[in-house]
Order: sequence, then C-alpha cells, then structure tokens
Amino acid sequence: MGENTTEVMVGGAVLAAAIGFLVYASDATGTGQSTAGQYDLTASFRSAQGVNVGTDVRLAGVKVGTVTSLDLNPTTFRADATFSVNNDIELPDDSAALVAAEGLLGGYYVELVPGGSPFNLEPGAEIEDTQGSVSLISLLLKFVSGEGE
Repeated sequence: MGENTTEVMVGGAVLAAAIGFLVYASDATGTGQSTAGQYDLTASFRSAQGVNVGTDVRLAGVKVGTVTSLDLNPTTFRADATFSVNNDIELPDDSAALVAAEGLLGGYYVELVPGGSPFNLEPGAEIEDTQGSVSLISLLLKFVSGEGE
C-alpha cells in the first residue's frame, strides 16, 4: 500500500509541474492573453524577419501590445502585420513602426515611434511609416568588406 501512495504523490507532483509549465508557456508566448481593452493597428513591412504572432509591440521600451497576425501580401510582396495596442495608448497618426532587435543575441519586437501630429490613429488604421528588420549578418559583411564608405 505504501508504494501506491508514493506513486500517486509523484504522479501528482509531475502533473502539477506540467500545468505550471503550460501556464508559463502561455504567458511567455502571449497565447493566454485576451485582446479586451485593446485596439488593432496594421502596418506593412519590407521585411518582418524575426517577428511572429505573439511578438511584443513596445513604446519607449515598454510592452503596449502584441502582434496578432502576420501575412504575406501577394500583390505588394510585403509582410502585412496586425497588432493590438492597449486602449490607453493614443498614437499620433504620423507615428512609425519598426522592427527592432533586442541585441546581437536577443529577439525581435515591433517598436512604435510616436509622431507629432495632433490627430490620433483610429482603431484599424494603418501605420504608413515603417522600417523592416535589418539583417545583422549583412551589416557585418558590409563592415568587414568595407562597403558603404
């Protein structure tokens, strides 16, 4: 009878650890987040390398939203991204969106750079001023080969 009790306790501990990992993974990837209290914006990038659904959207380094969809536009051959932004963030309509890297070994995120317009973006609006991701490998190759001087 002692072996059965031990097996049940070990099984319960393993199950609790698995549930803990699932909760952590859903928080880390953003799949457990709802979009209540947020509105959608869109942007079209030349290159969205490193950006996926669930990627952070940041303003001044603070997370204010999440990328909710990313598709290739077959007409323009650009990456069309939709992202949700917290309702309390009102962005001027001349704001910019750019794909930025956290560092050489870090991940990517979408950085919002507010403009100076007195008019704000409406829900569902498109941010026209965008900058795609820059390949760090091609930058290093240009530096090493001396191009661009």
